[in-house]
Amino acid sequence: MTTLLIGIFLLSLLVITAVAIVRSEDLFSAVMLSGIFSLLMALNFFLLDAADVALTEAAVGAGVATVLLLAGLKLTPPTEARGRSLRKLSVVVIAATTLLMIYASFGQPTLGDPMAPAQQHVAPWYIEKTPELIDIPNIVTAVLSSFRGYDTLGEVFVVLTAGIGVMFLLGGGRGKPFSRLDSHVEEGLSGHLIPKVMARLLIPFILLFALFVQFHGEYSPGGGFQAGAIFVAGIILYSLVRGEGLALAVIPPRVLLWMSAGGALLYGSVGLAGILMGGQFLEYSVLSENPVTGQHIGIIVIELGVGLTVTGVLLSIFHAFAARD
Repeated sequence: MTTLLIGIFLLSLLVITAVAIVRSEDLFSAVMLSGIFSLLMALNFFLLDAADVALTEAAVGAGVATVLLLAGLKLTPPTEARGRSLRKLSVVVIAATTLLMIYASFGQPTLGDPMAPAQQHVAPWYIEKTPELIDIPNIVTAVLSSFRGYDTLGEVFVVLTAGIGVMFLLGGGRGKPFSRLDSHVEEGLSGHLIPKVMARLLIPFILLFALFVQFHGEYSPGGGFQAGAIFVAGIILYSLVRGEGLALAVIPPRVLLWMSAGGALLYGSVGLAGILMGGQFLEYSVLSENPVTGQHIGIIVIELGVGLTVTGVLLSIFHAFAARD
């Protein structure tokens, strides 16, 4: 009963925040409200025992995405432009969509129902075979990194492709997306005592937690996607406090580009190694004499590739935004 009440409370806050975002004409307020919306979504995911998704939502939605949107505000006016009034049509569309979603929800199985179709498809096989074939407690990692390794490889290349597209849109395709930052070392917020002290306290723990999430994803919620986003959040905080120039001195632009492409190539090379060792593409069992050990090796390496690509792409996008006049 308590969980139900908390869920209703969080969903109510989500609705209120969404309405506030739509009604806000100040773009800065809308961005901050979007970050709050992402945090509320992360709490809802935790409530539904989807810890991996919640961690990603908190790191990307509330953290990195909010900073990127704030950087994007540098290129736009501070308030929303006035558009044509289509309130009647908008109300009709929203009302029809709401009624359709409410009607569809009546056909959904009860939350947590073990007899739901989704729980009777392949989930029992995953639960039964993960201890035998992979021997890790985090079944989510086993599914995403091993059983559905092809899907995750596709997601990594989607991230890389999206990063390339954003860099071209921001001028990165012309050769030097960070040229202004390379020649001007900015001080950031280092002159402000409170941000400087708090950053010194938080950044080491943020980076340490990112490494923990990266290499402990087999045993607890985490993995390359979440770890990369958390690591980027720490570097972005360093950039905001110490300046973009010093942040680029820590991880230079050329290194970021190698990380973006190298992570995806590292993932794919694990698949090729499986073929060369007599198995199939992304078959980790052949990487060692003990099939379970081979699974562990494969998962660790491909998750490292995911983390490298996510870190390189997100940081490249952030610095490209910051390099704009």
